[in-house]
Order: sequence, then C-alpha cells, then structure tokens
Amino acid sequence: MPRKQRRTGKKSSVLVCALFVVATLTAQPRSPDAETVASIRTLIQAGEIAQARDRLKGFDGAAPLVAYLRGLAHYHADEHQMAIEALLPVASRLDAGSLERREAEQVLGLALYGAGRLVEALPYLEAARAWAHANVELHYFLGLAYLQTGKIDAARGALAVSFGVPPDHAAAHLMTAQMLIRLNLDEAAAGELTRALAKDPRLPQARLLLGQMALFRGRLEESAKWTRGELDVNPGNAMAWYQLGDVHIREGKWDEAIAMLQRSLWINPFYSGPYILLGRAYMKTGQAATAEGMLRRAIQYDPNNRTAHYMLAQLLQQLGRHEEAKAEFAIAEKLQGQPGRP
Repeated sequence: MPRKQRRTGKKSSVLVCALFVVATLTAQPRSPDAETVASIRTLIQAGEIAQARDRLKGFDGAAPLVAYLRGLAHYHADEHQMAIEALLPVASRLDAGSLERREAEQVLGLALYGAGRLVEALPYLEAARAWAHANVELHYFLGLAYLQTGKIDAARGALAVSFGVPPDHAAAHLMTAQMLIRLNLDEAAAGELTRALAKDPRLPQARLLLGQMALFRGRLEESAKWTRGELDVNPGNAMAWYQLGDVHIREGKWDEAIAMLQRSLWINPFYSGPYILLGRAYMKTGQAATAEGMLRRAIQYDPNNRTAHYMLAQLLQQLGRHEEAKAEFAIAEKLQGQPGRP
C-alpha cells in the first residue's frame, strides 16, 4: 500500500477512537440539576416511588444527590435499611445548610431509629433538631431515643416540644413518665412521676399511673392507695374507677368492685373493660342474667375481645346453653393471641 494511503488510514483510526471516547463521555449519566432534584423529591413525597426511581435511572448512581434521592425513596417505601445504606456515605457530602443535607440527616436519623440503632441515630436527629425547632414528630423520636439510651433529662426537653409543655413543669415529667412506661422502664417512670407530684401535688394522671404500675406488680394495697389519690384530684376519671374496681376484683371483694365499675361506666359507657370485669363479678355473686348482659355489651363495643367471648362461653355452658357456648368458644379460639386473652 502507498505511504500516503497508510497515513490516511492511521488518521482515520485515531479520529474514530476520539469520536468514540467523546460519545462515551457524553452518554455517561450525570447528576441532576436543582429543578430535577425538586421534581423527583415531589414525586417521592407524593408516593410515586416507582416513577421517581425511573427518573433516577438516567443519572450517575454514585452522585451524592442521586444517592440522597434514592435513600429518600427507600425511606418513603418503608425500606429503612436500604435508606440507611444509601444515605450514610453521602449525607456529609451534601452542601451544608442545604435542603438536601437537612432532609438526608433527618431521614437518616429516623431510619436508624427505626432499625434500632439508637446511638447512631442520635447525632443525626440532633442535627435535624438544630433547624427543625418546632417539628413535633422529630422531637418525639429524639425523646424516645434519649430515653432508651438513659438520657432522661434530655428526653424530657425533647418530649416537652412534642407535647407543647414547658420542659421544667410537672406536665413534662408526666409525659416523660408515660413514655417510659411504654418502654417498660417503670422504675425510671416512677421517679419522673414523683418529681411531677413534687412540683404539682394536684397534677391529674400521675397517681393513676403509679397505681397502674403497682397493680401490674400485684401490689394491690399500694395500687388502691394511689388510685384513690387520683380520684381525690379528679373524681371524673373513668379509668381510675375502673382501675380501683380491678383491684377489688383481684381481692375478691365483688360488691365493692361492682360499685367502682358502675361509676366507671356512668362516666364512659363505651369502654369494654368495665363490662368484662362486671361480668366476672356478677358471675361470682350468682347474678347470671346480669353477667350475660354485661359480657354481651362488652362484645358489642369490642367484638374481637377474646376474654369477653371466652367468659360468655363459660357462663353459657354453666347455664346449660351448650350450642351457644360452643359458638362462643369457637370465636374465642379464632381470637387466640389477640388482646384480651384470659
């Protein structure tokens, strides 16, 4: 081949390679611009997760903004572990003070909390708190995270925001105690309730909760004392009358129990608990017809209460109404494991 032709062929090859590289670089996915980020975020917040993910396919998956949007999509799809994996490497790489940085930290904190990684969640929740001063949901989860890591004073401050009470008032101690009870941290809850009553001796609900914890531990005399104290402060508390009736049921004081439970129903006739206990008390005092009425009323208000169906079945069996009893036993069996199991 002539030299000139060989040179031309070589130049053509170089040109083709160059064009291929340019085309390849041009086709590479990119990071979305601000307008695109906003539109994809809107899709995610509207629940259009699949559409948002389709939009993200056209961009570089390693780009911080893409990883942020992907993590946001995972979180809104209740895929918390995948949200954590997407956001952890990029949260600190997003622009400080930007909406994306703030949202990434908030979502990461909530996702880590949901995954039970409380110590890791706290710095992100605290970072979000610095700008989300009035976000009650954020402060609620922050408060729970503090409680579960033993930081009760910090928790009280966060929960005070959630419930709109001053952090140093008795009400803040009360709300903190209620959250501690939910977490089965009763000893710490008792301490908070004691502090609440020291600040406000007539604070409603505090003695009821102390009585409730004593009742769960079988300390009936102590429970009765605290519950009567609650009724001294708030005689219109239906749950306090119910709780005192429960104490008397466990003591076998049927007539006293009936009196307490009737008062509970006079205040709130729509709660199944007192009807169930009244059914038991009337059964024990030989008032079968009244007991049946109480249990059927309990089922009317709470059809899935296994205890009510089971007790009614026992009563019907005692009365010789075996087919009705069999039907109630069958319902109770289906509800096995449901709340209200005897």
